[in-house]
Amino acid sequence: MISATADSLDEETSTIADRVFGQVRQAIVEGEIPAGSKISEPALAARYGISRGPLREAMRRLESTNLVERRPNLGARVITLSNDELLEIYVIREALEGMAARIAAERMSDAAIADLKGLLEQHRREVARADWQTYFQEEGDLDFHFRIVQGSGNRRLIDILCNDLYHLARMYRCQFGMKSDRAADALKEHELVADAIAERDGELAEWLMRRHIRASRRAIERRLAGER
Repeated sequence: MISATADSLDEETSTIADRVFGQVRQAIVEGEIPAGSKISEPALAARYGISRGPLREAMRRLESTNLVERRPNLGARVITLSNDELLEIYVIREALEGMAARIAAERMSDAAIADLKGLLEQHRREVARADWQTYFQEEGDLDFHFRIVQGSGNRRLIDILCNDLYHLARMYRCQFGMKSDRAADALKEHELVADAIAERDGELAEWLMRRHIRASRRAIERRLAGER
């Protein structure tokens, strides 16, 4: 009886930690909790109405995804990336997401590809409504890149890209703002990748994905140079 009760409490703590982890991660990614800001565990516990136990578990997971760092005598803070570190993420994404696109061309089901193309049709309508100036994809399944990485079925790639680099990249995209002179080009590039996957041409899908992410990195480099 005691063991069953303990298991039930552990499960409840884990469920609460999952919820708070997702909420705090979203707040960090969207800039509600800014980069570099100190994180107060008592304040977060009060904000989300939870005890310190589930919060500590959520914080541990945020550290493991590199969104939060803890330093001696300084406590926990939201990660701050230098410009070079941000660009390094795009270099890594270019290689790994290119690989994911190639594998997805081999493994994605016809139904999943049809869903991917349907998603891009939705994106086209949204970008058109924004006068082709904004191309912001909601998190998770509504994100084109996320869908393709998941479609690769490679658990290690999914872990690296969706549980680590993905949220760091989104965090800094939100920080830069959503307006972009690449909105129309980025959408077209997505459509070409999806076409290559639909044709089961893994080599072309990889090349197109790498070119797409490289173009995004160069756009960021130009923006950073302009700010300097």
